[in-house]
Amino acid sequence: MQIVFLDAKTIGDDIDLTGFQTLGEVITYDFTTQEEVPQRTKTADVLVINKVQINEQTIGQAQNLKLICVTATGTNNLDKAYLDRRGIAWRNVAGYSTESVTQHTFAMLFFLLEKLRYYDDYVKNGNYINDTIFTHFQEQFHQLSCMTWGIIGLGAIGRRVADLATAFGVNVIYYSASGAPAQKGYTQTDWSTILSCSDILSIHAPLNRYTEHLIDANALHQMKSSAILLNLGRGPIIVEADLADALEHHEIAAAGLDVLDIEPMAADNPLFRIKDSRRLLITPHIAWASVEARTKLMQIILEQIREFL
Repeated sequence: MQIVFLDAKTIGDDIDLTGFQTLGEVITYDFTTQEEVPQRTKTADVLVINKVQINEQTIGQAQNLKLICVTATGTNNLDKAYLDRRGIAWRNVAGYSTESVTQHTFAMLFFLLEKLRYYDDYVKNGNYINDTIFTHFQEQFHQLSCMTWGIIGLGAIGRRVADLATAFGVNVIYYSASGAPAQKGYTQTDWSTILSCSDILSIHAPLNRYTEHLIDANALHQMKSSAILLNLGRGPIIVEADLADALEHHEIAAAGLDVLDIEPMAADNPLFRIKDSRRLLITPHIAWASVEARTKLMQIILEQIREFL
């Protein structure tokens, strides 16, 4: 049995993969281009991938291939019709990063809500030394318990965020872009209401025909000027040029993004021109990537291969 990792760097160097060696020969590549896939998969029985495109062009020569494991939830990179014709099974993983993404959601919120970059710089720049009073009031912030938190996408992560937000005394509402029936225990609203009423609006939805470019100039115009927008779903849910304009014209207070339209970030991304961390916080798609989440992810993949065999 030969197990080939085509883009192992997307998991991180700090995750132990030795358990896979109990199943057979393990070959690991840090990254693999589309042109390199045919040669590297020729003798593989199992492929472990993240972003590599899987189709007839890339794996047409892989005659031993029986199983493809995707180290993510999304499977847009798989040509499933071709895999079905070949009788090649595939697996993805869900639920491994719920706690990690939820934690990062709150980390981003508190950074923006309480202007933490400003206050940290204020102290470290020496401004607090011999200050006139013991508290510096320049940047205002407000209590969560006085706010309404709108959630787009009430899956496992969205529900976990809602539960923790409720513990802070927040009024939680949510919107289903696909029009799914209301979930018991949560307050579903229409599109106009969640935009106009939310002090915090966080996105935890997948990218599909209902959500692509959902947050555009029209949506941003309807939001509160004091609102904080968080995107921990998929980058193309937000029209980045419209968000940049909205931030520059103070149509909303701030935005925190862990995902972008193009990843890694494109040099001409309009958001790159906004340097004020009180207005915009961008992290490089790390919300899912706690050590515990990545370890759990690979344990699930290992068990999937064992089960398949």
